[in-house]
Amino acid sequence: PLAVNASIVFEQEYTHIDGDSASCAEFYALLSSLAELPLNQSIAVTGAVNQFGDVLPIGGVNDKIEGYFKLCEKKGLTGDQGVLIPYANRQHLMLDANVVTAVENGLFTIYTMQHVMQGLELLTGMPAGIFEAGRASGYSSDTVLGCAQRMLQAFRRACHLAQHPKTEHKRMPSRLDK
Repeated sequence: PLAVNASIVFEQEYTHIDGDSASCAEFYALLSSLAELPLNQSIAVTGAVNQFGDVLPIGGVNDKIEGYFKLCEKKGLTGDQGVLIPYANRQHLMLDANVVTAVENGLFTIYTMQHVMQGLELLTGMPAGIFEAGRASGYSSDTVLGCAQRMLQAFRRACHLAQHPKTEHKRMPSRLDK
C-alpha cells in the first residue's frame, strides 16, 4: 500500500523567534512535490500562512532579505534573484543601501504576496488554478493545482488497487505523463 502524510503547522508561538515564517515555503515545497513542478530557486521565500491561505507578516524581515542578498551578492547578482515576503511587511522595510541600490538597478527584486496562490504562480511560472465546480476534475490540468490533483488521484487509484487487486485501473503516471 501507498502511504502519504504531509502537514503544515499554522500555529504562532508569539516568542522572539517563531517557526511559522517558514510555513509559506513548506506549502510551496509540498505542492511542488505533489505537482512534480520545480520552483524557481533564485527566489527566497518567507512568510507565515493561515488555514485560508492568507499570508501573514513575519518578524526580522530586513535581516532575512539582507542575509539572502549577501549570499546572492557573493555568488554574483544576475537580476533573477529576489525574495518573496508578506505584503504586510512592506511597511517595515528599512534595508541596507546596497540592497536598495541593487533593487533600483534591477539586480535584485523584492516581491510581496497577500495570498499563497500569488507566490505559487511566481515560483512555478504557471497559473495556480481555480476550482471549477462544474468541471469533472475540479482544476484545469494546465495549472499547479491541476497537476497536484492529478497526482493525488493517481495515489488514490494505487491505494484502491492495493485494496481491490482485481479491479481494472490505469497505471500511476511517472513524471506526470504529458
